[in-house]
Amino acid sequence: MKYGSLILEKKEYVYLKKILNISGYSQDLETQKSLIKLNDEIKDAQIVDEEEMPKDVIRLNSKVTIVSEKGWQKTLQIVTPKEKDFKNDKISIITPMGAALFGYAQDDTVIWDFPNGQQKLSIISVLREEIYSGIDIAI
Repeated sequence: MKYGSLILEKKEYVYLKKILNISGYSQDLETQKSLIKLNDEIKDAQIVDEEEMPKDVIRLNSKVTIVSEKGWQKTLQIVTPKEKDFKNDKISIITPMGAALFGYAQDDTVIWDFPNGQQKLSIISVLREEIYSGIDIAI
């Protein structure tokens, strides 16, 4: 891991904790497992102010290009549950893929359990086109 642990911006960390508390009631077992693992990972995360946030760390609204060990490549945008749009490759932070990537950085490798089995993902690029001025906590 590039920075030694996940890095989360303070407001996004608070938002994520709220989502994790609410999402614990998900009926989907794979989603529950991903959220439990994410909750465990953020216990050791570095929580930083906006100004200290590295540009290459995946956070809300980041566009991320990943390559799987199985050979596929995909560019996704990590968004709040309210903004998810699978047709436009916008995935919610509470999906297994969103949970797997959040807080990691460009050049990191992530090993995560997905509904179709464990996968190793390499993060090729992280792009942040706009800064979130506020987080809509509607779920």
